[in-house]
Amino acid sequence: MTDSAVTSTYRAARDSLLALRGSHEEAVASFRWPDLGDRFNWAVDWFDAIARGNDSPALVVVEEDGTSESISFDAMAARSDRVAKWLAAQGVQRGEPVIIMLNNQVELWDVMLGVMKLGAVIMPTTTAAGPADLTDRITRGGALHVVANAADAAKFASVPGSYTKVSVGEADGWADLRAAYLVDVEPTAHPGTAPTDPLLLYFTSGTTSRPKLVEHTQQSYPLGHLSTMYWLGLQPGDVHLNISSPGWAKHAWSCFFAPWIAEATIFVYNYARFDAAALLTTLRDNHVTSFCAPPTVWRMLINADLSGGPGSLREVIGAGEPLNPEVIAQVEKAWGLTLRDGYGQTEMTAAVGNTPGSVVKPGSMGRPLPGVPVVLVDPVTDAVVTGIGEGEIGLDLAAHPLPLMTGYQGDDERNAEAMAGGFYHTGDVASRDEDGYITYIGRTDDVFKASDYKISPFELESVLIEHPAVAEAPVVPAPDPVRLAVPKAYIALVPGYEPDEDTAKSILAYARSHLSPWQRVRRVEFFELPKTISGKIRRVELRSREEQLADGSLVGDGTEWRDDQFPELKG
Repeated sequence: MTDSAVTSTYRAARDSLLALRGSHEEAVASFRWPDLGDRFNWAVDWFDAIARGNDSPALVVVEEDGTSESISFDAMAARSDRVAKWLAAQGVQRGEPVIIMLNNQVELWDVMLGVMKLGAVIMPTTTAAGPADLTDRITRGGALHVVANAADAAKFASVPGSYTKVSVGEADGWADLRAAYLVDVEPTAHPGTAPTDPLLLYFTSGTTSRPKLVEHTQQSYPLGHLSTMYWLGLQPGDVHLNISSPGWAKHAWSCFFAPWIAEATIFVYNYARFDAAALLTTLRDNHVTSFCAPPTVWRMLINADLSGGPGSLREVIGAGEPLNPEVIAQVEKAWGLTLRDGYGQTEMTAAVGNTPGSVVKPGSMGRPLPGVPVVLVDPVTDAVVTGIGEGEIGLDLAAHPLPLMTGYQGDDERNAEAMAGGFYHTGDVASRDEDGYITYIGRTDDVFKASDYKISPFELESVLIEHPAVAEAPVVPAPDPVRLAVPKAYIALVPGYEPDEDTAKSILAYARSHLSPWQRVRRVEFFELPKTISGKIRRVELRSREEQLADGSLVGDGTEWRDDQFPELKG
């Protein structure tokens, strides 16, 4: 297949989904992943194909002080050509892993495209990573090259290994990337990569154990994110803002692949400290048409003043964790827009979603997306659950799920566990209703029993965060001699509330009046929540803490309150 034929095939698949916006059932029934032949490189075969001669903005970066930079598609293609040629001169070759540790700055997109054009392997890394994290990435990931800001160069002083050091800005012993932009070069030639060649190595956030190393190919993300584009509802010419930090998979989902697949503008707003009013003003002033943010951000926005309206927004999306029904209702009331969410993992692209035009059932994350063979699997028998039921979310390997990773690099044991029984096992439990809508219940490790009733922490947390004092409230089982375990919430408070008896009583009373008797939260503790560097709560640490408190190996600090301390609540 010629390069132009590959581009045409890719475009046809993209256009088929654009044409079926608002027709979820038809899209699922008709869409098929295209055959790209024996060689494919998204940066050359797709991005350059749509970018050459295209003066529309590909990337807009707005800083906190209001200054901005806009780069056209054509300029982005030329910039990444220069970066690719310069990196090749530094020794970067096809198949070699490159750590890219940059902020939301134009060079991040230049380098991602440039590395891709060389056929090298991108290893996105958060700037929050320290020397220990970086040592792990270089050791396990086999990184041969590093691109970082000069300000972060010192982090590598104690990181062993023989790797090329490239900095943005001057740093002692590092080659300055800015030299790449001084000379014009010819368009980068196709590197000859096959669709199944490696492209991305992602370290997961490690909420329960050490980070896993996920490998994606030249097609699994670049082609697979057609499903993400469909879920987000992106159209050519859109301006898309996604709140996400570089280094994590969601950044590639919504700040790289999905918008540029749709030929939309990637819009970035940089800030040192989150300010809801400033974000809303920026959205409106810059005519952002689609906005994706984690529920934490949405909760802060609905606590701000939404009376100014949604501006040019057409699509509003939540991602990263399940959306609570109350958040959806508040956005609908203020803006008249339906806040939609979806589901996926670093290991895949978007797999389940509430798509544009679909009925959104509060609490449900939607239905399987086009091209993604989502099944629910009985965790005991490994049998597929049909119709209405509950099980672990999985992908049917017999259907060859194109967006799925090749596996966890260097970890045969984890691969065998994840791919057992002919399914990819996500580790997430969900239910499905009569219309095929899937509702998240929790991680397989998080669901627990109390008085022989199964408890979904997410259901309880959705109620707790409706209390005005509660910012976050992860629920874990607290060992109990009578009930085996009782639900306990670790509370992070909204500013202005005190971690005292009155607040605890108010939260427990609210939970009691809004939950069924068997679901009642019976203990709360005000606590600084342990989190990964990506901001996800490490529930495994909270569960371990409860076990230590129960066996006496740990003494509490006096910030736990129990419902039996308030007899008046039982009236």
